[in-house]
Amino acid sequence: MAQDTSNTSKLDRIIADTRRNADQRSLGYREQALKLYPWVCGRCAREFTRANLQELTVHHRNHDHDFNPSDGSNWELLCVYCHDNEHSRYIDASGAQAPGAHAVATGNPFADLKAQLAAKKR
Repeated sequence: MAQDTSNTSKLDRIIADTRRNADQRSLGYREQALKLYPWVCGRCAREFTRANLQELTVHHRNHDHDFNPSDGSNWELLCVYCHDNEHSRYIDASGAQAPGAHAVATGNPFADLKAQLAAKKR
C-alpha cells in the first residue's frame, strides 16, 4: 500500500511540475504572440499549423528584444526565412555587424605588385 501512495504522490508532482512549466511558457512573448496573431508569416503570407509551427518566429519590430508590451505592438510573426532576411536588411542598413562577423579587409595586397615584379626582373 505504501508503494501505491509513493507512486501516486510522484505522479502528482510530475503533473504539477508539467502544469507549472506550461504556465511559465505561456507567459513568454512567443506564446503570447501566437495567441494574439494568426499563424501566418507577416511578409510572405505562408500559413502555419501545429506541424510546422516551430518555423514561425516572433520578430521585434524595433529590434529591442527586451521591449515586450503585452499588447504585441512590438511583435510580428515571421517565418524563419523572412526573419533572417529582415535582420540581414537591418544589419546592412545600420552598418552593424552580425555577431561573429569579421571586419572587411581595407588593404590591397596587390597595391605594389607591379613595382615588385618590375624590381624582380632587373
